[in-house]
Amino acid sequence: MGQALGCLQVDQSTVAIEESFGKFSQVLEPGCHCLPWCVGRQVAGHLSLRVQQLDVRCETKTKDNVFVNVVASVQYRALAEKASDAFYKLSNTRAQIQSYVFDVIRASVPKLDLDSTFEQKNDIAKTVEDELEKAMSHYGFEIVQTLIVDIEPDEHVKRAMNEINAAARLRLAANEKAEAEKILQIKRAEGEAESKYLGGLGIARQRQAIVDGLRDSVLAFSENVPGTTSKDVMDMVLVTQYFDTMKEIGASSKSSSVFIPHGPGAVRDIASQIRDGLLQGNSANQAN
Repeated sequence: MGQALGCLQVDQSTVAIEESFGKFSQVLEPGCHCLPWCVGRQVAGHLSLRVQQLDVRCETKTKDNVFVNVVASVQYRALAEKASDAFYKLSNTRAQIQSYVFDVIRASVPKLDLDSTFEQKNDIAKTVEDELEKAMSHYGFEIVQTLIVDIEPDEHVKRAMNEINAAARLRLAANEKAEAEKILQIKRAEGEAESKYLGGLGIARQRQAIVDGLRDSVLAFSENVPGTTSKDVMDMVLVTQYFDTMKEIGASSKSSSVFIPHGPGAVRDIASQIRDGLLQGNSANQAN
């Protein structure tokens, strides 16, 4: 009804292109307008001023010969002051933008290897945006933002990259484990060395205590029993130790049968053997 009466409503964020007898006349802003069709005035079409988004998927090759799919998201809008250019100069705006994106991406990505492509995706997006801005400004469009939202290598390449990453992490874990085992072995060796050192000190102190005790016993016995010599006291000590040893062997539940020559002659022989061994040891030390 409104069109029959020559009235037209233009919605917000939209402009209408008015023609007079097929020739561009003016841009109609949002609101109500009177267009008497009887004098040749009519609306050729509407143009949205809202920000629009175009996702472009481009397949290209990197410098190290890896094929990737680069997904770029372009946000653009028509300029109100250049609405006539945006309406008349381009027949397919989205296809035009897509062609420029293809051209820039396929010129930029082949200069980079795969890792650098991921690292410099912001630089690629900036290059695409600059080229689109220079090209589309002549047609009445503004490039609001350009984003590289995804870089997808071939599935086999992604699997290989994951395997390389996993192998590197396994190698690092193996090195850390080996280092930990090395530290444990060093600490264990240090503990054993310290234990043996302390055990040696204990044995040395024990022997020193035995020697001191024997010396004190010999001196005390010699003083309390006149006429005895150190040799008599040592013979008595050896006999006492001999019988203590026999007592311990017999009292042990785990000991098997042990045949030891017994009798006064055997005790005398044992004492002589120990005494001769001590004398030979002293003579060897003096000779050295």
